[in-house]
Amino acid sequence: MRSTWTDSRLDDLKDRVDVRFDEMGGRISELSSRVDNQSDRIDSLQHAIIVGGGGLIAACVAVLAAILGLIATQL
Repeated sequence: MRSTWTDSRLDDLKDRVDVRFDEMGGRISELSSRVDNQSDRIDSLQHAIIVGGGGLIAACVAVLAAILGLIATQL
């Protein structure tokens, strides 16, 4: 009787472990898709930072050129 009880309990445990692993697989898939979405958002933010930084650098160069032009015409 004890070996039958142990075998059936082990079978129940195996079934519960299988169910939990299936649930965990679903959660990992969901997490993976969320990480992919975050990656896309980070890429777009990085693009915006680069474009904004390039605009600021271009504006600084333009101001410097204007100042140099003003100095050159006043000499």
